[in-house]
Amino acid sequence: MISRSSTKISRRHFLVTGSLSVAAAWLVPKSLFALEDNLVKNARRAAGAMKLTVQSLRGNISVIKGAGGNIAVLTGREGMLMVDAGIITSQTNIKAALARIGNDPATHLINTHWHFDHADGNAWAHEAGATILAHENTRRHLSVDTRVEGWHFTFPAAPAGALPTTVFQDHHTVNINGATLALKHYAPAHTDSDISVHFTEADIFHAGDTFWNGAYPFIDYSTGGSIDGHIEAAEANLASVTNKTIVIPGHGEVGGKAELTLFRDLLVSARDKVAALKKQGRTLAEVIATNPCARYDDEWGQSFMTPGAFIALVYQGV
Repeated sequence: MISRSSTKISRRHFLVTGSLSVAAAWLVPKSLFALEDNLVKNARRAAGAMKLTVQSLRGNISVIKGAGGNIAVLTGREGMLMVDAGIITSQTNIKAALARIGNDPATHLINTHWHFDHADGNAWAHEAGATILAHENTRRHLSVDTRVEGWHFTFPAAPAGALPTTVFQDHHTVNINGATLALKHYAPAHTDSDISVHFTEADIFHAGDTFWNGAYPFIDYSTGGSIDGHIEAAEANLASVTNKTIVIPGHGEVGGKAELTLFRDLLVSARDKVAALKKQGRTLAEVIATNPCARYDDEWGQSFMTPGAFIALVYQGV
């Protein structure tokens, strides 16, 4: 009922589970990098072949990794509740993963934000009988053609069945299967539609793409994102969890407060160093050449966002 008010993953598998397998090299000058193909099309093409991982967390809550963004699943007599629905081409594999978790039908879906790797599956989830809940800006972006300049892609308006039927502005509470879910909207961060989902009794916190564990994040300036907003969201996440909280990132391995802290520190370090260099009049190419995030590159720069692409996003926002 809704009321209004450690499995380790190899580096190769992590790159796959993000499903955004093409480096975002086009975010920096073409003289430095080159884009071979379209990221969104490549991600959708690759996602259908990805092997998904199911990880049990606490009680009747699990997470599915590998279908795009990480998908949290709550089971029970009132049906399965999913947090995010992955990339559309992962539909068959997601359904198989859900069947491994339990026999309950999928009756509820929450979108952490509007991006395709989290909301592409809305249509099939709706067809399966799930009602869709999200922030009002998620519905707004899905309702119209929406351009993401960082991906060089315009997403056509979603079909009516893929749109959230219940939306909220700031806070929302869901009561289902004996669990209480506290939903909270962030100020614009990764996008302007980001929300967190806290399974309060189990103390499991889904941060969506305001938290990337082990990978540099993408910031969608086209739909309200900013580096300062990302940092504010990271601070809000830290204030919302304890050392016992299980934290589900939008991408990467399930973590906790220590991983959230590292992510916040990374963002602050990158923002401050790049801002200082830009203030000195350094060009983007010159800033990238200084390797301002060198201490993080070996671990964080091997996934969807290359070090140069991440620095370009930070440079854009300072």
